[in-house]
This record gives sequence, C-alpha cells and structure tokens, in this order.
Amino acid sequence: MSIQRIGLSTAIALAVGGSVALGGSANLLSLLTQAIIYAVFAIGIGLLLRQNGMVSFGHALFFGSAGYFIGILLQLNTMPAEAAILVTLLALTLMAFVMGLVIVRVPGIAFGMLTLAIGQMFYLTASRSRGLTGGADGMSIEWPATLFGVSMSKLVKPDMMFLICWVTLVVVLLLLSLLLRTRFGSITEAVRDNEERARFIGIRTLLPRAVVYALSATVTGVAGLLSALNTGFVSPENLHWSLSGVALMMVVVGGHKVLWGPALGAVVYFLAKDILGHYASHWMAIFGITLIVVIVFSPTGIAGALAKLVRGKSAPGALAKTLGH
Repeated sequence: MSIQRIGLSTAIALAVGGSVALGGSANLLSLLTQAIIYAVFAIGIGLLLRQNGMVSFGHALFFGSAGYFIGILLQLNTMPAEAAILVTLLALTLMAFVMGLVIVRVPGIAFGMLTLAIGQMFYLTASRSRGLTGGADGMSIEWPATLFGVSMSKLVKPDMMFLICWVTLVVVLLLLSLLLRTRFGSITEAVRDNEERARFIGIRTLLPRAVVYALSATVTGVAGLLSALNTGFVSPENLHWSLSGVALMMVVVGGHKVLWGPALGAVVYFLAKDILGHYASHWMAIFGITLIVVIVFSPTGIAGALAKLVRGKSAPGALAKTLGH
C-alpha cells in the first residue's frame, strides 16, 4: 500500500468515526468505545505475533499496569496529568524492553508460559498490595478537572470518548503501518521467518525482537490508559491472564497477518457479546464455535479472508488489463 493510499484510508477512517459519533446512540457509542479500547489491546498482541511470531498470554500485564501507573502518579500529584500519561507510557516501554531482552530468547510455547507466569506474578502483587493499589477492591483514578485543556465532564461523554478512542486507534494503525514499511519492518520479518539465516547475514536478532516486544507493550499500554480514562477505575482483573486470553481470541478471529485484523476481531467479539447475550446465556460457547470454524477454514482470520477475496476479485481485472496491453 502506497503512502497516498494510507493517507486516504486514514482520512476515510476518521470521517467514518466522526459520522458514527454524530449519529450513534449513547448505548451504541459506549459499546463501540469499549470495543475500540480492546481493539488497541489486540493490535498490541497481534503486532508481537505478526513481527516476532510469538504468542503472549501475559499482555494484560501492560494493560493493567498502565491504569495503576497513571492512578498512582495522579495520587502523588507530583506532575500534571498530561506528563503522567507520557511518563506511564515511557515506563511501560522501558520495562517491556528490559523484560524483552531476557524473555524473547525463550522459543515457542515456553515464551507464552513465561509471559503468563510474569503476568500472574504482577496480578497477585496488585491483589495483595492494599496500601498501594487498593488490593482486590481496585483503585479509583483521580483525574483532574481538565485534561489537555478540555473539561473532564466533556471528555467522558459517550460521543467524545468514542472519538478519542477512535482517533487513537486510527493513529496507532497509521504509525505502525508507516513503521513496518521501513527497514525495521523488513528486519523483524526476516528474523521472524528464519532467525538463524538472519544471524548468518549479519543481523543481530535479539535487539529487534526486544524492540517489537516493547512496542507491542506500548500499544497495549495505550489501551490501558484509554480504559482508565473511560472507566476511572482499575482493578487486579485488568492484569489477569484471562484478559490476555480474550484479546488473543480477538487476534485469532480477526487475523494477525493484516495489521487491522485484531481490531476487526475485537469489534466482532463485542458485537457478538452484545447481540448473542440477549438470546443465549452461554453466548461464549457460540463464540467459541465461531472461533473453531475460523481456525479450521480461515487460519488467517476474517481480515485474511477478506483480503484474499478482494485480491481474487481484482485479479481478473488486472489480468484483462495486462492482456489488453
């Protein structure tokens, strides 16, 4: 995809988001806001799988930690909220990078189990640190009266909150798509496909893998900050491995081969939860069947199937054009 097409897609996406914010009901906007937050979360996991070929069962660590970091910084009242947001993201990125230098050395399922163990360690710590995190009761986040010059009462309105999350999602996808078009994207793909061969041609494989892990954690941390802004609350459940599992399901359903696939999976998940929840108390079982069907018949997810369909429709036209010349 060319830079011009990326710019056009971004403009269209922003326009669509604005239209939904203007015409959507409060309940629909609240549902979509939650879906978009988890879409950003899923993109973080999908990025790790796409560029490193690694599956993380502990990315909820960064989702929940973002809420706790910002909550503690706001309680200390040592800096403006805007600076606290930046510090939170920098701290998460640095923490993930240091972790990545160690754990990306571990291959396959062992990597997934290691991320699960680290995530659960933080979950138990947050659950028992009542004085710092509020323990199992969670922590209320004391946002200031204004944020980036806008009244908090306006920011938390359904239409404004939806727009904030939507624009964040579009910007994240834009920045990642531009980054992955650079030499960095080519290097990480080479390392993912054949690490031994990448070493043979002179690529130091540890650093790119650790950077991808840190980048995926940063994206997940952005989702955690959006959740903290949306709910004004964070609890140990935001750190639990089951949350990582749900986000991973979104990645599988949406597909990780396409950058926006995990976001599509998140929207499908929340729409299924809302629609099926009205008709079946065991809606998760129905979604589980859908997950199995997608894995069996479309391993690249819904986004991969759509991309394949589009290529299939455009191929005859391209062939006819070629033959015409």
